[in-house]
Amino acid sequence: MGMRLTKLRPAGGFCAEAAGAVMLIGTAVGGIPVSTTHTITGSIMGVGASRRLSAVRWGVAGRIVWAWILTTPLSATLAAATWLILPHG
Repeated sequence: MGMRLTKLRPAGGFCAEAAGAVMLIGTAVGGIPVSTTHTITGSIMGVGASRRLSAVRWGVAGRIVWAWILTTPLSATLAAATWLILPHG
């Protein structure tokens, strides 16, 4: 993940993992459900952007965000279609 979005050095990887861990602990304490994948991806983008904005491959980041946006409605559509096709009994 880190090498596709931005080039991470060991220190940057540590910072991304630490930021992701802190965020996940905070949301767990607050009872807020979050995706670990979303959290670490955001942390990796943040580390890359902290060096310079052009260090992040925004095209890759945009495709990831679109996949996140489309996942919920497409999953709901597939679930509804499956429910309609299968017999209920």
